[in-house]
Amino acid sequence: MTRVDEGRWADVGLLVLRLGFGLGFVYFHGWSKLTGGPESWAAVGSSVEHLGIGFGHTTFGFMAAFAEAVGGLLIAVGFLFRPMALLLAATMVVAWARHVLTGSGTPAHAFKNLWVALGLALIGPGRYSVDAWLARRSGPPEIEIEREPTR
Repeated sequence: MTRVDEGRWADVGLLVLRLGFGLGFVYFHGWSKLTGGPESWAAVGSSVEHLGIGFGHTTFGFMAAFAEAVGGLLIAVGFLFRPMALLLAATMVVAWARHVLTGSGTPAHAFKNLWVALGLALIGPGRYSVDAWLARRSGPPEIEIEREPTR
């Protein structure tokens, strides 16, 4: 396998990882929260109470549902990839803290998802993503190079 092939397989690997991670969040976590409405959002958002935040539970719950459902979908297709991965990582910090501070459930799942989301945010979406497609469509930036006069 040549270096060029390794790069291509890395991009295929990122595509597979994005699809599994993103769609998994939509299906297993986010969609039911997002469609649960304000009562569900308030219940989910009450997790910030353990961090000393006693207001805005419905808003925080909606943001968690948005990060997991819409963010998961955008991660899967690779659009607004880095902001969505960071938003999901922040959501996982709150989920991890809730599990640790309350002793309910296991913090392992949120902890692992936090690090995967951070790693993906640093790596980027790869070649087979909407972000990469948009970057290719817009073309390379025009760069003007100053040259020293020839004698």
